Amino acid sequence: MNNLKTILLFFTLVLSSTVGAQQLPQFTQYMFNTISINPAYAGSREKLNITALHRQQWAGVEENPVTSTFSIHSPLRNDKIGIGFTYINDHLGVEDTNFIYGDFSYTVPISFDTNLSFGLKGGYTNYSRPLIDNGRDPRLIAVNQWTPNLGAGIYISSDRWYAGFSAPRFFETNFNDGEFTGVGNVSYYAIAGIVMDLSLDFKFRPSVITKFTNGAPATYDVTAGFLGYEKFWFGASYRFNDASNFGAFMDYQISKDFRIGYAYDLPTGEFGRSLGSTGTHEVILIFELGKRKAGVFKSPRYF
Repeated sequence: MNNLKTILLFFTLVLSSTVGAQQLPQFTQYMFNTISINPAYAGSREKLNITALHRQQWAGVEENPVTSTFSIHSPLRNDKIGIGFTYINDHLGVEDTNFIYGDFSYTVPISFDTNLSFGLKGGYTNYSRPLIDNGRDPRLIAVNQWTPNLGAGIYISSDRWYAGFSAPRFFETNFNDGEFTGVGNVSYYAIAGIVMDLSLDFKFRPSVITKFTNGAPATYDVTAGFLGYEKFWFGASYRFNDASNFGAFMDYQISKDFRIGYAYDLPTGEFGRSLGSTGTHEVILIFELGKRKAGVFKSPRYF
């Protein structure tokens, strides 16, 4: 127990003392893409998990943001250790930001049906901008910068609920070539969710994610999700901030190993409406392989 308290204190100090981290895009189907923001989630499914997500934000707007993610994570033979890999490409106009990071988690059982996991994330962020005319000088400029970064997270879960806190990037990143400057600010994420039985065949899973970024308004996503017959996920969400969105999603479990999902966001805030967008589209594919070991605590299939 003393060791557990020491670990908890260490991670709390690390997460609370960070003053810089690369800002990440936010997803409507965040509850199915947890590894992208919290490394402590690595291996929590107790089998190999591969997730791909593609998001086209503000469709119909010229040079709109387009984000693609790919992640893979799995526990090792030692059930307490999980490893993973996360790749995110965020394209905005002529700018590309690539996040290439490895994930490591260590899990401590704290009761018969509850696990506490600590995670570390490390890798590189690449910012690139093609040769363009800056409008002030006939010279052509280019940016292609790689910067290392670290992150950490905590994740606690049972078969009916989960909660987590993470800082995926600790250090503020300045992209500056003398002509153009970009800054990646610190972002903190807090997540939580619970599953409740509505009937024998239907379950209700409300969840929430909050994102705090230095120099930007906080965002709060509240989601009401439902699971029917262990096959269909469907639900709606709302994001509270200056660019508020109403979202809806539907996922279908094609087989025990493969799931596909789609989400649509409609901007409701003044900023979103002013863009004249027809909405945001998001597609997710999830593939899982392997069997959970018998006789030990099973990670909740709902998370």
